[in-house]
Amino acid sequence: MTSQTTLDKAGQGDGPSAGPSEATPGKGLRGHPWFTLFTVAVGVMMVALDGTIVAIANPAIASDLGATLADVQWITNAYFLALAVSLITAGKLGDRFGHRQTFLIGVVGFAAASGAIGLSDSITLVIVFRVLQGLFGALLMPAALGLLRATFPAEKLNMAIGIWGMVIGASTAGGPILGGVLVEHVSWQSVFFINVPVGVVAVALGVWILLDHRAENAPRSFDIPGIALLSGAMFCLVWALIKAPEWGWGDGRTWAFIAASVAGFVVFAFWETKVREPLIPLGLFRSVPLSAGVVLMVLMAIAFMGGLFFVTFYLQNVHGLSPVDAGLHLLPLTGMMIVGSPLAGVAITKVGPRIPLAGGMACTALAMYGISTLEKSTGSLTMSVWFALLGLGLAPVMVGATEVIVGNAPLELSGVAGGLQQSAMQVGGSLGTAVLGAVMASKVDGDLPDNWAKAGLPPLTPEQTGAASQAVQVGVPPVAKGTPEAIAAKITDVAHDTFISGMSLASLVAAGVAAVAIFVALLTKRGENAEAGAGVGHI
Repeated sequence: MTSQTTLDKAGQGDGPSAGPSEATPGKGLRGHPWFTLFTVAVGVMMVALDGTIVAIANPAIASDLGATLADVQWITNAYFLALAVSLITAGKLGDRFGHRQTFLIGVVGFAAASGAIGLSDSITLVIVFRVLQGLFGALLMPAALGLLRATFPAEKLNMAIGIWGMVIGASTAGGPILGGVLVEHVSWQSVFFINVPVGVVAVALGVWILLDHRAENAPRSFDIPGIALLSGAMFCLVWALIKAPEWGWGDGRTWAFIAASVAGFVVFAFWETKVREPLIPLGLFRSVPLSAGVVLMVLMAIAFMGGLFFVTFYLQNVHGLSPVDAGLHLLPLTGMMIVGSPLAGVAITKVGPRIPLAGGMACTALAMYGISTLEKSTGSLTMSVWFALLGLGLAPVMVGATEVIVGNAPLELSGVAGGLQQSAMQVGGSLGTAVLGAVMASKVDGDLPDNWAKAGLPPLTPEQTGAASQAVQVGVPPVAKGTPEAIAAKITDVAHDTFISGMSLASLVAAGVAAVAIFVALLTKRGENAEAGAGVGHI
């Protein structure tokens, strides 16, 4: 049987091939859907936290280990590159060998790499173990979705994904708060050490509770050339997005990597039509809802992660808040995601994903427009309204788009579908930060010289202008030591006004992206293959 025939039959949900081969829960708690959800949530929490908690520790790491700015950037970039490049391949490993085993290996490896970072005495070792963190994190994220898909019946899957999304949202938004407390009161190493006991708990629960579900027509071989082509194309794309702010969007190196990425994806797509068991059967994308879900996840991540990137600088560098206080100001966003995600799961189960997804992106667009109106004097109450609206908009999108992607894929490809979902979010976040960062840089470069001159400040040399612009792009006033207080106050006003004008434009672009996503959301529908999951036991 060809891979496409297998895909078509699995999509119909007929016969034994559509269901898991070991769907019946064992005795006691093994295979219990809600305890399975709790178990995978503990593991996923580690990866979600690490996406934001480490940023707070970076200055302390640099000071303790004598790292340069480029070294510190690699602490984040190495993790992100390894995660983004390997997610889909990791999902395929779960489909082939079982999501339970893949999840447990991912948790053990992630916790061990975290502990090794805390014991590292050089920046090189920190970066090496961050790569390993990314690789093991890629193993457990799609496996978690695969376990949920196989364990929960269709009528409960949205609620499960809602709670799963709530954990990711709360962990991501809570990272800066927890990181600030740990760095301030313990040490930067504690940011990584905290993953060790969490990992031990996740492994213990996983061994005790998780049941291995495998589709009868799961893949039996590996598409090694496909893995190499996809990994290379993803690497070139993510590398271009990471380096674009440094090289510039007009630089030949940026476009060389983008061109290499496009060529890699084209060759990969051609190869996938020739191999018997492809890494990603292209027939998946014949499903308009699944394709729309992937695009929607990218657009959501562009608007959310790209927009929120500047909000953290606004809170800390314009309002002068500490990292912990800045995190507390974002609690309305976190709170609405925590409350909204399970409610979104209920709503999607009742009315389908289309209306909640479109409504969520409309709220996101309105929230980003509201953020574009923030000023230096904006109070906490006004900020909280827009942050809460953003959380309310993101919740149904995180839940609904995930269900659309995973639910419209055959059970034997649930890991690949989970990898697609996570890859879309990671690439979208990187794209949002890069593109909106370019918008911010362009606006600041254009406005700063005029604003500087209008304030009557001493003229700057071209070199000084470039350095000042880079500082202002993150809301930092370029005040040199020994500058008279009156002059320093003027420079601070100019820097903050210019930064806010750039943030406003970037937020408007993010609002436009979210508005486009409303129409993409209208192409989605309930997962056609969700019935292939478990339909028995302990609900």
